[in-house]
Amino acid sequence: MARRYGGKFSPDGTDPGTATTGAETSHYRGAKVDPVGARSNVLFVPPIVLAATSLGDGAAGLATGLIGAGALLLGAWLLRDGLRAQALYEERRVARRPAIPRKLLAAGAAGIGVAIAAWKSEPGLVAPVIYGLSAIALHVGAFGIDPMSDKGMEGIDTFQQDRVARVVDEARTYLDAMEDAVRRADDRQVEARVERFRSKVSEMIRTVEEDPRDLSAARKYLGVYLMGARDAAVKFADIYSRTQDRGAKSDFVMLLTDLEEGFSQKNRKLLLDNNADLTVEIDVLRERLQREGVRLD
Repeated sequence: MARRYGGKFSPDGTDPGTATTGAETSHYRGAKVDPVGARSNVLFVPPIVLAATSLGDGAAGLATGLIGAGALLLGAWLLRDGLRAQALYEERRVARRPAIPRKLLAAGAAGIGVAIAAWKSEPGLVAPVIYGLSAIALHVGAFGIDPMSDKGMEGIDTFQQDRVARVVDEARTYLDAMEDAVRRADDRQVEARVERFRSKVSEMIRTVEEDPRDLSAARKYLGVYLMGARDAAVKFADIYSRTQDRGAKSDFVMLLTDLEEGFSQKNRKLLLDNNADLTVEIDVLRERLQREGVRLD
């Protein structure tokens, strides 16, 4: 659907309810590229080709071709999920390894699919095994394997980390619902504001993930406040999509501004508290060393 251009110099770019200053953070800050690129998307082509070329091979040939195409398709699908899981793992300073090694399973499925395709044209055992193992090796060489160890988990209570994961998943669900709702309003400025708000919330999420002890202090923000923001976004989208009420738009943007400032202040306080905890631990360690006769210059 065609969308009206919006920006700083567009006719509605000076809306008083959405005016911004140069000091404010761009909503493109923290934007990420989808880790699923053309290299992985192209793997959806071979199963289509294999299925199409099997149509004239009779019932047995068609069944074999479809099984091979299914294996190749499963491998391509697993690879997409594996790449996204690895990107999330690398983005976080504290992360658990993926529970399911999707990239390795994708390599195995690709190898099975290639072996079946080779067996169709050259029945036997040696050639399909060689082609299958080669496909697995090339797949691993091209895309690598899944992370095999936890990162930054030393000294962290795993039970508390699980609680953080549940709260973070809930917070991201609320943010996704907000973005889906404002798309119905079809207003570029509001969508940009919600993206910027999400970036600010993501900063608090990273803070809590790196130190799960902050969960109690941040839980109201990541739960109750985001749930309220989601409900407000849904109501705004319902009203604005019908009436184009600029007053409703201004009120919603001001709400986002207030929430963003609240999240910023809370995140700064969490970081200061973390620094204070570190200072206390250092002071206690210095006192212990001094009691042991160790003098620090």
